[in-house]
Amino acid sequence: MFWFDYMSDRVIERVKEFAASLLPAMGLELYDVHFRREGHGWVLRLVIDNPHGVSLDDCSRVSRETSDFLDVEDLIEHAYNLEVSSPGIERTLRNIGECERFSGGKVRVKLLCEHDGQRVFIGDMLETADNAVTIKSEDGKEYTFPWDDIKKIRLTL
Repeated sequence: MFWFDYMSDRVIERVKEFAASLLPAMGLELYDVHFRREGHGWVLRLVIDNPHGVSLDDCSRVSRETSDFLDVEDLIEHAYNLEVSSPGIERTLRNIGECERFSGGKVRVKLLCEHDGQRVFIGDMLETADNAVTIKSEDGKEYTFPWDDIKKIRLTL
């Protein structure tokens, strides 16, 4: 493991610990944290969520609190950009629980193996039951996919 991998993992873990103490009091939850070098330098990205949506004010408050925490803790020894955002409208659904939360929404399902000659299905998510997702595709057909057969599922417009 390289030094920057260790440093990234350390920063991510500390930020996750901090977020776990901060976000619930704000009515928010942590969706994801990334700390990596990108084209314009290092970026620490916090993705926050709320069942009722994330506002610009939510992002600003979390950014200020996180920035203060990072200044006090002095975790990052070099220049970086802090970004706070929501997962967005076309978010990836990472587990069956998130699928249940967004049941009824339009999704794009990418499978590990072909089903009826295709790997990608788009349609309305009808239900989640028995660790599987049922969708009604754009052509009106219903399909049920076991969670273990799904490579990626995301909300779509």
